[in-house]
Amino acid sequence: MTSAFRTLTVPLDAESFRGGLPSFLVRDDVLCWTRREAGLVGFGEIARFTVTGPDRFLEADIWWRHLVLEAEIEDSVECPGTGPVAFGSFAFSKVSRHASRLIVPEIVVGLLDGRAWLTHMTFDDGDLTEAGALAALHRWLDTAGSSPAVEPSAGRSAGLPHTASAAREASLTTGALDEAGWMAAVTAGVAEIRTGALEKLVLARDIVATVPDGVNAAEILRQLAVRYRECWTYGVDGLVGSTPEMLIQVEGRTAQARVLAGTLDRRDAEGMAGSPLDFAERVLAGSEKQRHEHDIAIQSLTTQLAPFSEAMTAHSEPFILELPNVWHLASDVKAELTEVEGHVPTCLALINALHPTAAVCGTPTMVAGALIRKLEHLDRGPYAGPVGWLDAAGNGEWGIALRGAVIEAPGRVRLYAGCGVVEGSAPEAELAETWAKFRPMLEALGISS
Repeated sequence: MTSAFRTLTVPLDAESFRGGLPSFLVRDDVLCWTRREAGLVGFGEIARFTVTGPDRFLEADIWWRHLVLEAEIEDSVECPGTGPVAFGSFAFSKVSRHASRLIVPEIVVGLLDGRAWLTHMTFDDGDLTEAGALAALHRWLDTAGSSPAVEPSAGRSAGLPHTASAAREASLTTGALDEAGWMAAVTAGVAEIRTGALEKLVLARDIVATVPDGVNAAEILRQLAVRYRECWTYGVDGLVGSTPEMLIQVEGRTAQARVLAGTLDRRDAEGMAGSPLDFAERVLAGSEKQRHEHDIAIQSLTTQLAPFSEAMTAHSEPFILELPNVWHLASDVKAELTEVEGHVPTCLALINALHPTAAVCGTPTMVAGALIRKLEHLDRGPYAGPVGWLDAAGNGEWGIALRGAVIEAPGRVRLYAGCGVVEGSAPEAELAETWAKFRPMLEALGISS
C-alpha cells in the first residue's frame, strides 16, 4: 500500500546565501527555474508522470490534481512555490514522440521577494521535521562537491561557485537540415504565405555540439543564470536554457505573459551612428515587418486568453527588451482570471488553450503546424514547448523553452533556434538570426560563435 504524499515547508534565512539560487546549481541533475537570482531549485525525484499526444496538458493536470488532493501539507511560509511543487517540460507538438513530463523532487529551495524556504516532499512514513529537511538538502549538496551554506535562520553567505569559462575542444555539426536546406525551407514558407494560406510561420533548426570532455549541465545553468538575468533559466531532465518569453505566470487569480516577436542581433549595431538602443528602436520598432510579426503574436495570445479572463491589459506599444545577445520587441499582458465551470482555470488548463502561440508556431495555428512538420524535417521535442513549475494552490510559471538545448549524451548536446517568417522575410537574414539565438548556449558550452 502506497503511503500518503506528504510535504513540509519551512523558512530559510535568505541573507545566508547571497549568490541567490544560482549558488545551488551544483548538480547536473538539478531541476531549476530562476530569474534575477530568485525562483525554485529542486533535487531528487519521488514521482514522475509522462505523457504524449494532444491531451498531454490535460492528462498531466489531472494527475497533479489527484496527487495533491489528499496530500498532507504543512506550510508555514505560504507563498507561490511553497508546499507541493512539480517541475515540468512538455513537447512542442501534439504528434511528437518526445515524452512530456512532470517531476516531483524530494527537496525544493525557493527564493521570492526576499523570502526563502525549503520544502521536503516524500511518500515515506516517518515524521517530517525541519532538521530532517535540512539534512536531506545537505545530502544532495554534499555529493556535488561544491555547496552553499544553508541555515534556517541567520547564517553564512554562499556565493556563486566558480564557473569555468575556458573554451573546450568541441565541434558543431548540422542537424536535420544544413544551412542551404534550411534557407530553402524559409523560401518555401514565404511562398506559402504569399498564397494567402497563412500569415506567419515559425521555422526552427537544430545543430549538434560534441564536447569530448563531457557536458557540465550545472555549469551551463550557472552561466546562463548569471549572464541572462532578465530571462528565466530552466533545467528539467536534460533540457537546459534561458528563455526570454513567459507563456503564462499564475499567482492567485492573476495571469501574466511576456510575448516576444521581432529580433535584432546586437552585433548589427557595431559601427552604427547613435546609441545601440537608438539603433534598436529604429530597426525594430520602425520596421513594418517586425511590427507586423509582433502584432500577430500579441493577437494570438490575447484571443486565446480572453475566454478565461474577466479583464485584460496589454502594452499599447511594444518595448525593446535588451539581452546580451539580441534585442526583441516585447509586450507584457496581464489578465484577471474568471471562473470557468465553477473554478479558476489551472496553469495547465491555460497552457492547453494557449499553446502553441503564433510566436513559436505561426498563424493560423493548424496550417502553420502542418507546414512546420513538412518543412523542418525534425521533431522539436521539448524545444518551444512549455517549461516551468506549478504548485498545489494553482500558482505556477511556464516559459517557452527557447534559447536552449537538450543534453542527449554525456558529450553531445542538441541546440535549437527558430525564426518568425512573414511575407517580407529573407532567408539569409533569418539564418543569421538563428545564429544570434544559438549564441547563449554556445557561450555556455565554451564554444566561440
